[in-house]
Amino acid sequence: MGTRSMRLTDATVAVALFGAAVLGAHLVAPDEGRVAGAWIADVLSAIACLALLAVRRRPRGAVAVTTLGAVVLGCLGFLLTPLLLGPVMVALYWLAFLVPARAARLYGGVATALVVGAAVGIDDLDASVLLRITGPALWLLLPLTLGSRSRLRQAYLDAVHARAEHAERTREEEARLRVTEERLRIARDLHDVVAHHMAVANAQAGTAAHLFTTNPALTRQLLADLQVTTSSVMLELRDTVGVLRGAGGADPIEPAPGLARLPDLLQTCRSAGLTVTAATEGEPQDLPPGIDLTAYRIIQEALTNATKYAAPATATLRLRYGGGTLTITVANDTRDARGPGGPDGFGIIGMRERAHAVGGRLRVLDGGGRFELVTVLPLRG
Repeated sequence: MGTRSMRLTDATVAVALFGAAVLGAHLVAPDEGRVAGAWIADVLSAIACLALLAVRRRPRGAVAVTTLGAVVLGCLGFLLTPLLLGPVMVALYWLAFLVPARAARLYGGVATALVVGAAVGIDDLDASVLLRITGPALWLLLPLTLGSRSRLRQAYLDAVHARAEHAERTREEEARLRVTEERLRIARDLHDVVAHHMAVANAQAGTAAHLFTTNPALTRQLLADLQVTTSSVMLELRDTVGVLRGAGGADPIEPAPGLARLPDLLQTCRSAGLTVTAATEGEPQDLPPGIDLTAYRIIQEALTNATKYAAPATATLRLRYGGGTLTITVANDTRDARGPGGPDGFGIIGMRERAHAVGGRLRVLDGGGRFELVTVLPLRG
């Protein structure tokens, strides 16, 4: 509501209350000096109603002015009906609505006590005193209660509005964070797929070129394995791009790889010239899909690093089940002192992120020509 509209509303309420007060004053004016008393009541009512024009800015001052007018009327012998108490009631409502509850109770209690005291008087204590106390007290406590309730409701609505504005402001930021997380996840998947298969293909091609003249039969076998490797990477890239495009008519995508495909992975690495010794300790258990995929991808990346850096081309893989965890250890000697944990590679970073994402941890031991990667994953998500 605009300032002009609020002023117009306050002026309309003040005029209506002044008319009601004038009517009430003429109806309940004391018998002695009736005309003069009514005139005084009209002046006091006018002052009280004018004070209401500033009630939104100075509610305490408006309560003081209207209460003083009601007290004077009560002392002059006027019966304090709701018509005469209208300005005080409106001022008390805005007091309870605009100021803190403690201040509203203090000012409201003092105003009510003064008005009730003026209504009762000190010289005329008869059987009707209870009625004269109850009436004004109830009429003044009513706007205090309504104002407090309106203030609480307004505070609730303001809080809801503030939460909605905050949600609107942070919606784009949350969307950007989700997009960033999804891009990181896709980047990890593409890195795992492309890096592994390209490293294996490079090793197969290099070995085939080296054996081309001395061992044609083994060269043909390596080239056939190279064809399988490149076909695999193209299929996995096609499936990944199909998911990104959301193509509903694409061919069904195979289930996410897991440790069940570990023998195929080891065979692919061996065809690239890497000798892998695998061992399993403890009773193998079924893993949740997310942890199963994480374990497979970490082993895949670790063996890919071994294919590129191991010297000689050997690596050991050990899976140990026990204590509610799966411990994966991949170790190999390296020809490069930095090994795959160098600052320019993303393989270790991706593996560590994958492990942390499922509640696991990853430790890298790199030094002295020896590289060892130890990953601990929970057996339950």
